[in-house]
Formats: sequence, structure tokens, C-alpha cells
Amino acid sequence: QVQLVESGGGLVQAGSSLRLSCAASGSIFSINAMGWCRQAPGKQRELVAAITSSDSTNYADSVKGRFTISRDNAKNTVYLQMNSLKPEDTAVYYCNASDGLFHYWGQGTQVTVSS
Repeated sequence: QVQLVESGGGLVQAGSSLRLSCAASGSIFSINAMGWCRQAPGKQRELVAAITSSDSTNYADSVKGRFTISRDNAKNTVYLQMNSLKPEDTAVYYCNASDGLFHYWGQGTQVTVSS
């Protein structure tokens, strides 16, 4: 089992920055990829960014050049640095992890960007 706890969400103005954090605990040795997804009201959950155990990264087209995913292995934490935020980035952001067999999810953190 893997437990994920997100933090760092909030209410900001368009053009601002936020950094989300996701702390992992439990069977973290089994994790081979982690990432962030988001879900806006009335929309499906979508992948925002992901990072593998070999530090390969992947981003949604809508956030490329603005968001950066990174990790600190010593702290078992994954970060999502979000710059130049737009109102359309407003959503609940969920951290997720995969060990190849199961997907684990955090409880989500709200990000609201006002225009």
C-alpha cells in the first residue's frame, strides 16, 4: 500500500505561481511512476504531468512550458511547480502513484485561479 498526501493548493490570481507537494509513504519502494491529474467541475479527470523512476517526464499540452514536475527522493515527495496560472487551471489536483499493478491516489487539493 502507498499513501499520498497533497498540499499547496489555494486561491491565486491569474499569472501567479503555486507549488503543489505530494508526500508518499508506505510501500514506496514499489513505485515506478508518479504524477498529477486534475479534475475541473463537470469535466473528466485529466493527466497534467508525470515522472518515472528514471526521471522521464510527460506533460499535458495545456501546461507545457508553464508547469514543471520534479521529485525529491530523500523526502519521498513529488512537486508540481505551476507558473503563469490561468483561470482554466482551476481544478482539484490529485497526486497519483503506480507500482505497475495498482494506482494510488491522494485526497486532492483545490487550486482556484481568479481572472
